[in-house]
Amino acid sequence: MTVAGPLAGCRVVELGGIGPGPFAGMFLADLGAEVVRVDRPARAAEADAGGPADVLNRGKKSVVLDLKRHSARAALLALVGRADILIEGFRPGVTERLGIGPHDCLARNSRLVYGRMTGWGQDGPLAATAGHDLTYIAVTGALGAIGEAGGPPTIPLNLVGDFGGGGCYLVIGVLAALHAVRRTGRGQVVDAAIVDGTAHLLASTFGKLGRGEWTDERGVNRFDGGWPFYAVYGTRDGRHMAVGALEPKFYRRLVELLGLDVDPDRQHDRSTWPDLRRRLAERFAQRTRDEWAELFLGTDACVAPVLSLTEAAAHPQLRARAGLVDRDGVVQPAAAPRFSATRTSPGTTAPAVGADTAAVLRGWGVEGLDELLDSGAAVQRGRPNERIRP
Repeated sequence: MTVAGPLAGCRVVELGGIGPGPFAGMFLADLGAEVVRVDRPARAAEADAGGPADVLNRGKKSVVLDLKRHSARAALLALVGRADILIEGFRPGVTERLGIGPHDCLARNSRLVYGRMTGWGQDGPLAATAGHDLTYIAVTGALGAIGEAGGPPTIPLNLVGDFGGGGCYLVIGVLAALHAVRRTGRGQVVDAAIVDGTAHLLASTFGKLGRGEWTDERGVNRFDGGWPFYAVYGTRDGRHMAVGALEPKFYRRLVELLGLDVDPDRQHDRSTWPDLRRRLAERFAQRTRDEWAELFLGTDACVAPVLSLTEAAAHPQLRARAGLVDRDGVVQPAAAPRFSATRTSPGTTAPAVGADTAAVLRGWGVEGLDELLDSGAAVQRGRPNERIRP
């Protein structure tokens, strides 16, 4: 018997955007929610829209509505009337000007959770200013803390801002608000900002800074490569090994497997660190990455090969747990986390943009549909239609 995901029965309307919003929608779909992404008509012509490689939109249904038109906005509000969650990633004030802001949507559905995803937040001096992951994490201190000593900051892809501090916090926020709805019967607005989430992710680091355990510069601290036994080393074939032997018992095992003539009891004697780093670098340079990986596999030395994206799916641990899966020829992450009593699974390939417009509007009980869908005009170009209602 197929077991539904933990969010089975939850309906989500996602207003089409980029980055953290679609990631949040994918996350909710992976957990079993019915996610309907609403795109503008022009999205259908974009090269990355729909299909196997559109991973962030897997498992969703696709509806096209021209929200500049009254009939399409009425259709959206009809969907809102049946939804549990709406998520959007526009600049502050955009949905209000379209007539689909929190006031409009909560007036239609008082139990709705209205999730807003921005970089700077809904207020503050930069709220209306453009930005991207890099600029958001720059002002939080996160970017400035990552990189080699004496060098420039290292860009951590867009994992820290867009997806870590952004999309994940939007998911946490809307699910917490949904729980509150079940307790109070009242919906609310969730203001998820990348700057807020990224700063929140730095809680431990700020704590260490406050205790004097962290120096406010790059490449000299415990988790930024400053400690020689928590660092990355090059191998003979130009690849790399990651070393994370922080605890004494793990460090002792590292030294043993490398055959280094050092005193493991002096692990935290900083006067020995320059020489230790040199010796570690020299030792790792003597073999290839895969030779070292075979030696350290299954040990408690906390050492692992640094794999490329295309190599990762073949790693024994990821392969055993199917952490990366192949869907229609595209390798992508499996759903996470995992549950003991309910199923989570990456959904089907993202549909063509607008492929589900008629089916979703009919299935969600939008009336006046025939006129709305007449030759696709009301959906794509928009014609007034006062009769659309849930």
